[in-house]
Amino acid sequence: MPPTTPYAGKFSSCVPYSSNANHQQPTSPYRSSTVPKPARENIYNGAYSVGENPYDIPQPHSGAYRSASVSSVNAKEHHYTSCALSENPYSSPQPYSPRQHSTSCPGRAHRHTSGSSGSSSDQSCRNNNNVAAAKARFYGHGVTTSYGEMCYHDNSLVSASLEALIQHLVPTVDYYPDRSYVFTFLLSSRLFLPPYELMTRVCHLCVEQQRSGDALLDKIRFREVAPKLVQLLTEWTETFPYDFRDERMMRCLKDMTLHVARGDEYSWRAMQQMTQRLIKRLSALGQYEEAVAALNVVAMERPASLKSKQASAQRSDVLSVCDDPFVLAQQLTHIELDRLSFIGPEEFIQTFAMKDPLENHKGFFRKRKTSNLEAYVSWFNRLSYLVATEICMPMKKKHRARIIEFFIDVAQECFNIGNFNSLMAIITGMNMSPVARLKKTWNKVNTDKFDILEHQMDPSSNFSNYRTALRGATQRSETAHSSQEKIVIPFFSLLIKDIYFLNEGCASRLPNGHINFEKLWELAKQVSEFLVWRQVVCPFDRERRILQYLVTTPIFTEDELHLASYESEGPENNMEKDSRRSLRSSLLHRENRT
Repeated sequence: MPPTTPYAGKFSSCVPYSSNANHQQPTSPYRSSTVPKPARENIYNGAYSVGENPYDIPQPHSGAYRSASVSSVNAKEHHYTSCALSENPYSSPQPYSPRQHSTSCPGRAHRHTSGSSGSSSDQSCRNNNNVAAAKARFYGHGVTTSYGEMCYHDNSLVSASLEALIQHLVPTVDYYPDRSYVFTFLLSSRLFLPPYELMTRVCHLCVEQQRSGDALLDKIRFREVAPKLVQLLTEWTETFPYDFRDERMMRCLKDMTLHVARGDEYSWRAMQQMTQRLIKRLSALGQYEEAVAALNVVAMERPASLKSKQASAQRSDVLSVCDDPFVLAQQLTHIELDRLSFIGPEEFIQTFAMKDPLENHKGFFRKRKTSNLEAYVSWFNRLSYLVATEICMPMKKKHRARIIEFFIDVAQECFNIGNFNSLMAIITGMNMSPVARLKKTWNKVNTDKFDILEHQMDPSSNFSNYRTALRGATQRSETAHSSQEKIVIPFFSLLIKDIYFLNEGCASRLPNGHINFEKLWELAKQVSEFLVWRQVVCPFDRERRILQYLVTTPIFTEDELHLASYESEGPENNMEKDSRRSLRSSLLHRENRT
């Protein structure tokens, strides 16, 4: 018998985003103790509504959507009898990370495939490869074997045809695919076919391979396989719920619910509970997207650039809202984790997926497939411009220097927390040319701590310093005893870049037409690590006023920043004088038009 799904971590054909080698935890360059500060008390009591604060939307990892238990898959008897009907017997936790998957996978059992197409050829291929399988067991490592259209190396799946991979996903009475395989294939299959087509084919195969021509026998056999089909659909809906914003997916799910209802009442009830959790999850996602869109509208209502610089004394700045760098870093971490939690794992892969010919299909659930990922990147840009705006706004040099020092301290606290995304956004904002040119202001700032931070995020050698710090934070998270120590928020743009180059640098298909499953394992390794990071619940108290300021306060555009910078410290040469005149003219014309 061929092995089931392989251990993903043993291949290195595609360079992974990060490894979990035992690197020494880097200590903070700012604190003598690695113990983080305790969270400060505040007045937040969780009483205000989603409409008041968009970050109070229930987290997608809460108990409302996911149970911690994993159901049994015993084919000989129903495994619901010990569960109350109100519980979900199919509920499963986050998909296993491929890097955590054990190499001791059970062998794939004989499949009931009578009456299904291709079953006889599949069995004959396996019989013909008995000798190869025996050699693989004898020699152990370094042996490549084939079972039909699936190729294994050292008991690990390395390539297969698309049809074989789909068939490998289909459960039978005495077979259920390994969960790491389920996650990996559901994640990357969209590179080759749209999710609704995959779901249609899997459900069709699962039903058809139970057909024998005898209606009573068919019903008995489907009743035995129904629990595993529901378990597979449960893993799909809980790990990739955004796939079901497509009405074709929901229609297929409804059809399968009706089919299951005719064969097994317990499975039908489990399907209903699964659908209810899915709808709640999609509803929470819709509320989140509406709240973010409303915040963006408020944030776009910028004051007139020329007037706001002169009236900056009456305008609130970040120090008037929060003068404690640790508290501000905590609130930035809240925003980061909240927005991370709504990014679907498939969004990383959907960017590279083939164009759906029905992409313009209109429906209630139809949304952009990477909208939450794009919104998170937009948050990074907003934070960078917010930092630059706060620095360029004050009229007095001493005040500008104080704000620079404050943001350096905030960035330092972000590093200590493990919030690398906010850290990089702050550094980016302080290195924007309108800020960098304020030489008189920078002369009043002690830049020693800022130099250390820039060294940590230095892009040279492919961000080697940052990657070392990230490995240390990941190791700390894996052995953490408190929720604060579990926080790991990666520099998100670099994560996307790594996944992009992994996809571009490794062929998806081999010369023989097989799908390169080693590449899919590596993609799954990177995305599964992201899933671990995003499920951390932020332990800090929420400060509503600070959160609202960070996400809604008006910020300058690039042109407005340059003009504000010239107003703070005058032009140093003729080129800058010409630039200031041009900016004044164009912005004044723009304001008059609006």
